[in-house]
Amino acid sequence: MAGLLDVTAVREAARALHAAFAAVAAPGTPVLHTFAVKACSLVPVLRLLADEGLGCEAASPGELALARAAGVPADRTVLDSPAKTRAELAEALTSGIALNADNPAELARLDALVARAGAPPPPLGLRVNPQLGAGSIGAMSTATATSKFGFPLRDAGARDAVVQAYRDRPWLTRLHAHVGSQGIPPELMARGAAAVLDLAEEINAAVGHTRIDTLDLGGGLPVNFASDETEPTYADYARLLADTAPGLFSGAYGLVTEFGRSLLAKAGTVLARVEYTKTAGGRRIAVTHAGAQLAVRTVLTPDAWPLRVAAYDAEGRPKRDDSPVAQDVAGPCCFAGDLVARERPLPPLEEGDHTALLDTGAYYFSTPYAYNSLPRPAVHAYTTTGPTPTDVRFTTIREPQTLASLVHESAGELRDALRGL
Repeated sequence: MAGLLDVTAVREAARALHAAFAAVAAPGTPVLHTFAVKACSLVPVLRLLADEGLGCEAASPGELALARAAGVPADRTVLDSPAKTRAELAEALTSGIALNADNPAELARLDALVARAGAPPPPLGLRVNPQLGAGSIGAMSTATATSKFGFPLRDAGARDAVVQAYRDRPWLTRLHAHVGSQGIPPELMARGAAAVLDLAEEINAAVGHTRIDTLDLGGGLPVNFASDETEPTYADYARLLADTAPGLFSGAYGLVTEFGRSLLAKAGTVLARVEYTKTAGGRRIAVTHAGAQLAVRTVLTPDAWPLRVAAYDAEGRPKRDDSPVAQDVAGPCCFAGDLVARERPLPPLEEGDHTALLDTGAYYFSTPYAYNSLPRPAVHAYTTTGPTPTDVRFTTIREPQTLASLVHESAGELRDALRGL
């Protein structure tokens, strides 16, 4: 099993993002596109995107470390997390990393840290929840009435408290919201951006001058997992934003975005060998090496996260689908639900064939789940310059995990630690 990433497709997605916002923004509007590190936590990928002009949006100390390792400068990094520790906040202030406070208690911690710093802090803002409702995937909807994220603007007194927070703190200069990504219709995302703009205008009017100078439009576009089509496109979304909230692109505010999945999903494939085939209850089952350890969302919530599956023979040639047969495509994990496809019409799969899980460039191979102590697969990036196999260039961007590494992670060096207790 291995992950494959199309470098050309990643570059094209990044350039399409830049072009889409440039097409609707007033000349000179500062726009920083950041990549949500959680969508692909591989340093070479972060470096590739940095070369394409993207910064990083991090949600943990580990993600900050990955961004630094990729050479992404602090002033192109944003820290977002609902559980930042005092140490993480202090590091961000010292390092010059922008951040968005998630709640009143975090804001109080910032008060103390900024007062002690004695120097101008990096860009700081508040994350607000416009409470606009959910999309089709509840777990991915971050602007519900009871979401754990942000200052809930429709709660009694909350909006006034946010405005007062900016009156009292000259160092709060940004405003951030994130209504979700997959399962969220772009129209709801645009309404979230409009709500942020309206609140920024209200705050600036209350303060009497431009206190908020940058709007952080969190969240990412949903991905179409049903076909090869890229929809919605960044151009579609930028035009929708411009129609819904024209002031976003007037030049009055700098903009930050935090796209993730939409930049990489279509560029990635998980390729796995069919180890066995069998039947049970009259249904064909292909047992492969790619299951919940990579596709945990697809396995556990298949209706929300369906994946297309392509079939190849042992030599890598597409299998003819003249007479497809409904069959399950199973992974190697030891629980019955470890299925990446159920009753999927496919060419009959046989031992030695290969399955390809499509649109898996984000989250799947880069964020494995350590069930059954299955080692992490290799990830290879490639570019193509022509139609023949010799026109494809590969490079490894993550080596396959060794069993020795796996034992180390499971405290193999401490095997006798409990014997003396």
